[in-house]
Amino acid sequence: MRRVALAGFLGPYLLTGAFAQTWCGKNYMSTQSIVPPGGNFPLPTPSKDPLLAFRCAPAIRPYLAEDVSSPAGILIDAPVVYYEIANTEPIQLTDDNMLDVTVSLNGRMLTTGFVPLNATAYELPFSLEGITPQMAAYNLSCEATYAPTSQTFSAMTALSVLPDPTNSSVTKMDLRTGALLAKPATGLGGTYEPVFPIGFYTSFEPYLTSNLSVINGLKEQGFTIIHPVAPFDNLTALNMVIDRMQEVGLYLMYDMRYTYMNSTAVTEQVNMIKNRPNVLLWYTGDEPDGTSDPLNATSIAYDLIYSLDGYHPVSLVLNCQDYYWSSYTAGTDIVMQDAYMISNNVTWSNEWNTSCTPDYGDCGCDNCISIPAGDTAAVPPNTTYYGAEDVPANSGIGTYFDISDRVASFMNRLEVMGWERTKAVWTVPQAFGGAQYWVSTPTGGEWVVQSILGINQGALGIVPWNDPTTPDIKTSASALALSLPKITPYLFDHTSVRTAYVVEGISVATWKTATQTLVLAANTNYINGNVNWKDIGLEGTGAMTVYTSGMAEPVTGGFTLGPVGSVAFVVDV
Repeated sequence: MRRVALAGFLGPYLLTGAFAQTWCGKNYMSTQSIVPPGGNFPLPTPSKDPLLAFRCAPAIRPYLAEDVSSPAGILIDAPVVYYEIANTEPIQLTDDNMLDVTVSLNGRMLTTGFVPLNATAYELPFSLEGITPQMAAYNLSCEATYAPTSQTFSAMTALSVLPDPTNSSVTKMDLRTGALLAKPATGLGGTYEPVFPIGFYTSFEPYLTSNLSVINGLKEQGFTIIHPVAPFDNLTALNMVIDRMQEVGLYLMYDMRYTYMNSTAVTEQVNMIKNRPNVLLWYTGDEPDGTSDPLNATSIAYDLIYSLDGYHPVSLVLNCQDYYWSSYTAGTDIVMQDAYMISNNVTWSNEWNTSCTPDYGDCGCDNCISIPAGDTAAVPPNTTYYGAEDVPANSGIGTYFDISDRVASFMNRLEVMGWERTKAVWTVPQAFGGAQYWVSTPTGGEWVVQSILGINQGALGIVPWNDPTTPDIKTSASALALSLPKITPYLFDHTSVRTAYVVEGISVATWKTATQTLVLAANTNYINGNVNWKDIGLEGTGAMTVYTSGMAEPVTGGFTLGPVGSVAFVVDV
């Protein structure tokens, strides 16, 4: 979708102009012809023979000089696959399932060990002793030998060991889980703890600047971050907003959407903000795939930011379902998706009076699909598209599974590119409506369903567009935020195993640890739905409710969810 700039300019750097004449590379006006946009993510080539996708990465990015006496680790992934993805080589399998792995830095062995085939994030410990902290990353060499056939496999990874910052915060990334690690945003000291970012893209002026107590309220409502939306023409007001955020303990997601392609502007902003104790991460491209920004633009900005800072990750959001995804994602640590399907005709553009297909049109939800034909349970109340009971194919009524499919496809593409360990996916729920493509605003329950569908597919952050929003959404978002401390320990436990299910229109995911399992479920239908514990491989022993949205009730052998209801349980294994 096209996000209209708020009033104001950022010095001479804000680029203005007409809307792009394509969106996601597609023509969308009735006067334009159909021209396939290209840019599709290439599907991996199947292989009839087994392939080893040998990969390695540091457990934490970055390590600091102060970590020299703490344990460090290298993660080894060794999936055997039957499709050609990054760094795959044929392997002649035998009954032996172990690899002999050695990790070296400049010819010096750091660690060695035996790693099972199909291992995920298998950690080999090593010491940081003798590695000189520097701003440039080191190149590590990982070598594996499969003894039965004497085959060898290799991979490279970057190891960041940075000097201790003298006047800056640090955001680390736990590459075992994708979680961000940070000290408290107040700057008053503390230990590194996992942060689940939940907080809105937020109007800067006048919403934040005219009443700083709004920031206090957001903290009390359980949110962990604020993403003030650029431009920031009043730097005095910006500093006051960031100061208040730090005072109450809210992290900053700093927005450079209008200037990320201007190296002078990026340099000035990064140097201005990077020493703030509460800066969590940078934000560059805002739907750069939609506007067809230069394919290397995000990578150029990424490299510049790391040369200037290096202590905080970089993020962006992509709007297109499949348009030069790998080129834009190359320039980020965190890639977000923003499929907005609520109250939106996803097959016929309300804005341009044209159809929307993979080759043409802009419906505000790129390549989104309609609910299945006849699926009346998924039809929102008061829908006016059809008066008949039966829902035809291509009805235009969007499905919540566009969100889970988008997150899942991003996660799958990371694996294909060999980035699944070094990049993470977040989700952007729709918190607006009543204009452009979207005829109404989601309810609070609908907002929660969007968020949980993202989490259930592996999203590790929730940044809705946008605030101010409705009281109903804000109340529901706050309730979820306040419940997260009971949920995120399972998401951030590197030993937990996530499994996703769909049970009669209910999205369910489980995170199983040695002793307990988190169950997170959201009903995408507008009628009651039921899940049996056995449907998701559980007995339901000792089920404890830790979060509800709408109607959610335990019943014999499972649980019931009301229309667009959601729930989280912790059950004993």
